[in-house]
Amino acid sequence: MEEALLLQEKRETLRTTTWDSFSEELKNVSYIAIPMVVVTISQRLVRVLSMMMVGHLGELSLSGASIATSLTNFTGLSLIIGMASALETLCGQAYGAEQYRKLGLYTTGAIISLLLVCIPISILWLFVDKLLIFMHQDPLISAEAGKYSIWLLISLFPSAITQALVRYLLTQSLILPMVLSSIATLCFHVPICWLFVFKLDFGIGGAAFAIGLSCWFNVLLLGLYVKYSSSCEKTRICFSREEVFASIREFFPLAIPSACMVCFEWWTFEIVILLAGVLPKPQLETSVLSVCLTVASTHYFLPFSLGAGASTRVANELGAGNYKAAKMAVRAALTISMAEAVISCTVLFCCHHVVGYLFSNEKEVVDYLSDMTPFLCLLIVSDCIQAVLSGVARGSGWQHLGAYVNLGSFYLVGIPVAIISGFLFHLQGKGLWIGLNVGNLLQSLLLSFITCFTNWKKQASIARERIFIEENY
Repeated sequence: MEEALLLQEKRETLRTTTWDSFSEELKNVSYIAIPMVVVTISQRLVRVLSMMMVGHLGELSLSGASIATSLTNFTGLSLIIGMASALETLCGQAYGAEQYRKLGLYTTGAIISLLLVCIPISILWLFVDKLLIFMHQDPLISAEAGKYSIWLLISLFPSAITQALVRYLLTQSLILPMVLSSIATLCFHVPICWLFVFKLDFGIGGAAFAIGLSCWFNVLLLGLYVKYSSSCEKTRICFSREEVFASIREFFPLAIPSACMVCFEWWTFEIVILLAGVLPKPQLETSVLSVCLTVASTHYFLPFSLGAGASTRVANELGAGNYKAAKMAVRAALTISMAEAVISCTVLFCCHHVVGYLFSNEKEVVDYLSDMTPFLCLLIVSDCIQAVLSGVARGSGWQHLGAYVNLGSFYLVGIPVAIISGFLFHLQGKGLWIGLNVGNLLQSLLLSFITCFTNWKKQASIARERIFIEENY
């Protein structure tokens, strides 16, 4: 009888301890995720506000800026953001292992690597107008897009530095300086963009130039914080020739699959929008799918930020050898993400008859958007799963598996299903979106499968080996 009571008491204690650990992890993930929403939205608004001001210059300017933005995102920013994600593994695990000097070395190596990658990207951006004409785009729109892309070059190099600095601060859970710098940059950008576009009559080029100045302003703020803040004293960015080159050799094997992982997913949505342009009613289909993509990408800031929180917590705990805490962080992030998915989908579905009026007064567009709402909700749910698990992949260091998953999910399944449904089965835009949903669901399923069967104890050992690979490093 006494043994039974002792066993029951032990179970109660274990249950209480587990719940306390889970509650604490919910707070840790939320502490990172909530401010990161502000950071990502502020950074996005810098480019969106420029586009809005360009829209007041006329339809030609807006078309040129839109195409240029899409093409530069496709050829440049997606690659830079993807490669910078490797720091979530390296810096996150180094911080957890208390190898603070390595954070500075990894970040320096990443900045040098990303700046080198920017050189061929910048050459490509110089010839955007010729590339668009080669793709049989309108010559006038191509000329405007070319002008916008050339001026946008000013933002390419600071964007690369910013992505590295953001990961450097994120992996240390130093979120507040990023929030303040992002908000300050947005406040700086609005009057500067207005000045160059309307007062100085720089037009479309002025909007892109303002983005560049704002990006450099953000780098300046973050750089000053990193250099002089006492919070970064142990992890200060430094340069040692041999050590930095060694960090570059560690960076690229993770950066390449990280870039593939991000680009394979990012490019899929761009391809679907292009496919919508060759449907029987291209204006209607492109408009509706663009609105759906706008809603989905705006919502994506929430699970993406949760993924950033999961990446940081998993990397820190694996670096420290606490594999049980890493598992708990995954569960906490997924719990928050799924709760948010239920709330978002409920609100969107209840308002599906009126959402369309936020974007158009055309009844045909509004009705089409109403019909697309269930498919949009399905994408939001799968986004909430895959965004968190993609963060777990970055924190754990198995980006190569994530790259294979995204390649198979979207290019072997998702896009072929989209083409078959949209064109052969004549489902038009719905068919294309069904293809996206199939790809996203398969991606979420495969990432879930990999996460469930991950040997976390082994991952912690791999993380420790990665950080302590050289005794004198």
